[in-house]
Amino acid sequence: MSEAKIIIEDYNPLWPKIFEQEKAQLTYLLGNNIKGAIEHVGSTSVKGLAAKPIIDIMIGVKSLESSLHLITTLTDYGYCYYPYKPEVMHWFCKPSPEVRTHHLHLVPYLSPLWHERIKFRDALRKNLVLAEQYQTLKYQLAEQSAVDREQYTQRKWPFIEKVLMSQ
Repeated sequence: MSEAKIIIEDYNPLWPKIFEQEKAQLTYLLGNNIKGAIEHVGSTSVKGLAAKPIIDIMIGVKSLESSLHLITTLTDYGYCYYPYKPEVMHWFCKPSPEVRTHHLHLVPYLSPLWHERIKFRDALRKNLVLAEQYQTLKYQLAEQSAVDREQYTQRKWPFIEKVLMSQ
């Protein structure tokens, strides 16, 4: 997958609306294949937090195996599938790996990954100091990692893990 420069932008109050619009389309497209919920996760879901301007969407599914057919449905809709962490999710981006506006994660509903993402998002939403610390880290890592998204993500993990352990 091609790597574009990591850019962190100030919070955009349109991000929740962009999520809601995509959620409506995905609800229509996937219907009964959704188990539980469609959640706005990641930094764009935290009011006031600077982020990569990519809307992260997590959709609950019954299981990874039972949702394999959705890969075709979502790629036909314009998402690009990539087998990133295929043991815990089906991962997509839109409109292309080079230019991303959305990340979509099909995750088994109430799985450990599901709980982890919700718990971290909610911790940032509730604690402004924590959100500011995370924002500072994101700016530092974006500068240090430049175009290496995997390194950027991995280097955020100790902070995320510490937050999850304290909740």
